[in-house]
Amino acid sequence: MLGLLMWKEQWRSEPNQGHGYLTRKSLNIKSMATKKNSNGNKRKSNQGNGASDSSSEKSGMQASQLMKLFEDSLKDIYWAEKALTKAIPKMIKNATSPELVEALENHLAQTEEQVGRVEQVFELLEKKPAAKKCEAMEGLIKEGEGVMEECEDGAMMDAGIIGAGQKIEHYEIAAYGTLRTFAETLGLEDVAGLLEETLEEEKAADEKLTEVAVATVNLEAAEEDE
Repeated sequence: MLGLLMWKEQWRSEPNQGHGYLTRKSLNIKSMATKKNSNGNKRKSNQGNGASDSSSEKSGMQASQLMKLFEDSLKDIYWAEKALTKAIPKMIKNATSPELVEALENHLAQTEEQVGRVEQVFELLEKKPAAKKCEAMEGLIKEGEGVMEECEDGAMMDAGIIGAGQKIEHYEIAAYGTLRTFAETLGLEDVAGLLEETLEEEKAADEKLTEVAVATVNLEAAEEDE
């Protein structure tokens, strides 16, 4: 009988101990889960900061890459302008139309000023003026020289010179337009202003060549016998 009573007492106490143990274990598990979630949130937060830093670095990299492209293109057009100061006099020498000769002489003077303007841009960038061979301009100049070799003197020669000259002008218009837009994007307002000035001169030179061609040269070339 005494043994039975002792067994009942033990049975009554063990469930209580068991419930107490489970309660403490449950609390420990809950605490661990809370800590885990907290650490997870921190990791997510850190990942978010990393993404922000990465975005900022990417933006800075893009700006740096655009500046590099801008400087390379500037070296390219610098070479082109200097090459034209030698190519245009050959066109003047072969031209026969007084209007064409005048247009070319005026643009030669402008081209020399444009060389100095590009050097001003380098100065604003705190860079030493440097030229990089422009393959496109070299090809256009060689094409123009080939046209002058093949054409007969007179209106045919003048028409050929105008055609070659306008191809050069169109290249320069595209080049300066791109450079100006790059400068604006980079926040280089003074530089953009200088490039815009040259861009407008190139457009005016192209229009002048069209005017000369339409007014006299093309008509005269059309009347010449083969």
